[in-house]
Order: sequence, then structure tokens, then C-alpha cells
Amino acid sequence: AIKRFNAFARLKSELDEARNALAERKAVDAAKALLMKKRGLGEATAYAQLRKAAMDSGRRISEVADALLTADKLMGGL
Repeated sequence: AIKRFNAFARLKSELDEARNALAERKAVDAAKALLMKKRGLGEATAYAQLRKAAMDSGRRISEVADALLTADKLMGGL
């Protein structure tokens, strides 16, 4: 029973990690699409700008993407 519980806990942890990674990836893709649309950038350039902003601020790229999406939402999609 303990082995099954540990295996279940491990699987649940892996599932949570996979869900978080997917959510982060979706945010990065949405932020990249926003930059492409608003600034007329190519995909690689938009990603490079997100990556640079993350490196410059010492944050993860998904955090920068979330901040960009939130700012766009607050600005009414200007």
C-alpha cells in the first residue's frame, strides 16, 4: 500500500509539473504572438526580445510573458 501511495504521489507530482510547463509554454507563445502582432516582428525576433527582457530583469521567460499579457489586458489591447 505504501509503494502504491508513493507511486501515485510521484505520478501526481509529474502531472503537476507537466501542467505547469504547458501553462508556461502557452503564456510564452501568447506573448510572442502579441509582440509579433503589435510590433510586426518575426517569431524568432519576438522570442529573442522576451528572452532578453527575462535575462535583463533576472526573471524567468514565463514571468515576463505573463507580465506582458497582463499589461496588454490592462491597456485594453492597445
